This record gives sequence, structure tokens and C-alpha cells, in this order.
Amino acid sequence: MPHMAGMTRVPFSAHAALTQWQFGPFAVLVAAALLAAAVWYLRGVWQLSARGRAWSWLRTLSFMAGLVAVDLALQSPVATFTAMYFQAHVTQHLLLMVVAPPLLAMGAPMTLILQTSSRRTKTFFLAILNSRPFRVISHPIPTWFLYYFAMFAFFLTFALGFAMEHMWVMDLINIAFLFGATLFWWPIVGLDPIPHWRQSHGTKMVNLLIGVPVETFLGLALLSAARSAAPMYSLASTHAGGGILWVGAEIFTVVAFIPVFISWMRAQEREGARFDARQDAAAAKAAAGATEVAEPAPGARRSAWLPPSRVNDAAAP
Repeated sequence: MPHMAGMTRVPFSAHAALTQWQFGPFAVLVAAALLAAAVWYLRGVWQLSARGRAWSWLRTLSFMAGLVAVDLALQSPVATFTAMYFQAHVTQHLLLMVVAPPLLAMGAPMTLILQTSSRRTKTFFLAILNSRPFRVISHPIPTWFLYYFAMFAFFLTFALGFAMEHMWVMDLINIAFLFGATLFWWPIVGLDPIPHWRQSHGTKMVNLLIGVPVETFLGLALLSAARSAAPMYSLASTHAGGGILWVGAEIFTVVAFIPVFISWMRAQEREGARFDARQDAAAAKAAAGATEVAEPAPGARRSAWLPPSRVNDAAAP
């Protein structure tokens, strides 16, 4: 098996699975960035609390869990084992694309920025969100490509082997996968403000369902491959990784599908309740108007022989 620059080849063991963390420049940079994000987020929550404004602890927990998932993917022994085991590479891929992004999105970080930052910072972020380049890159078609079809180009071609031989390329690809997955999950979670391409609940469910055949085909392609995914991986490891990718991606898709469906049903119930309230208000208004017309003027003599439409006429001088 070829040597990979910047990667330590560590055979799998229970001890290695607990101790072989990455401390190279990229891993340290990632850890520092994640720590800075955690400090910023907690500081923002504290600022809101000082103003007497509540912030859901579930959002805080989700955001912190998302940061942990990124760290596990890029610094933990999972990253170390990618040098020898395709299963570890697939696990890293799942952490970066289907675990961390939705957790980070459920933390609503953009909402926190807009509620706690200075006017200058808010203007800066809003300018990015409303810019034409961001409008283009966040369009569903580029997002689908970055999330789904880039996996085929990476896992089923020479790209994986090349990236593993040049770890700086692999680091950039991991960041790109995380960025693309964030663009995919951000509108599906839907807690933060979305200036472009807002999605209905039905569209969100379709986006998730698209991934079922795509991920199934990719998993089956790796399971039935006649050669390893990259020179540093064995054929058995490739097959095992394909199984993990297939099963893991489908499980996370179903897990994500459930809350989207429940949210859709609740939205329909709220819309139905608002419609009923509007109908009741209109009916009450109509009834009140009819009562005012039928009520005789003060001092008028009510006659059982006069229809309601002529009571007021009878009261006229």
C-alpha cells in the first residue's frame, strides 16, 4: 500500500480507537475554529439571557453536538483510521454530511448572529446572504450536485486515491463536503432566515427522498466493486465501507424525514385552525350586522305584523 503524506498508518485496536487523535496543523486549526465557534455561540446566548430574552436550550445542545461531530470527523481517531480503512473514511463522510450540518442548522446560528451582533456585523452577513453569488450557489441544483452527485465523482473515480495521497487536497474536499451539506440542510431545517429559495414542506421531503436511490446505488456500487476504492484500501474494506454508506445514509434520511413530515402536519393543522377562526369571525360579524338591521329604533312600536325589514320604517316619523 502506498504511503500517504501527512497521515499516520495505525492498525485498528481498541487502544488506538481511543487515543489516536490528530494534532497536525489542519487538525489543530479545525479544533481552534470549533472552539471559537462554541465560545461565540455561548456568549451570544448569554447576551440574550442578560436582556431577558429566552433561547432554547435544545438549539444550544444541537449546535454544540454539531461542532463535536465535525471534530470527530476531522481530528478524532476516525480521521486517523482513514489512512487504512475505507470504513473510517465513510464514517468521516457521514459525520461531515448527514450528522454535523443538520445539528448545526438546528442551532439557528444565523438567527443568533442577527439578534446579538452589532449593526455592522448584521449588515455584513445580510449582504452575503443577499448577494448574487450566494443566490447562485444556494440554488437547489448546485446544492443537489454538491450534496449528492459529488459523492459519485469522489468515491467511484481516482479522486479518492489522489486526495488521500495529497492530504491538503483531502482537507479541502472535506471542507467542501461540509459546506455543500450545510447548504443542503439549512433550508430543510428552516430555523434560520433564508433569503432565497425557500422550500415548502413537500419540497423538503422530495429533497430527502431523492437521496434514497442515489445513496442506494452508490452503496451497492461499492459493495459490488471488483477493485478497491483506492490503493490504500483493501477490497474487503471497500465492500464494508459501501455497506456502511448505504445503511447509514438511509437511516439518517429516514430520521430526518420524520420531523419534516411532522412539521408539515402541524403546519397544516395551524393553517386549518386559522381558516376556521377566520370563518367564525366572518360568521359572527355577519350575524352582528343582521342583528343591527333587525333591531328597531329607540321608541319604535314593535308590531308582530311587520316583517323585520319594515320595523325601522314603522319607527320613522
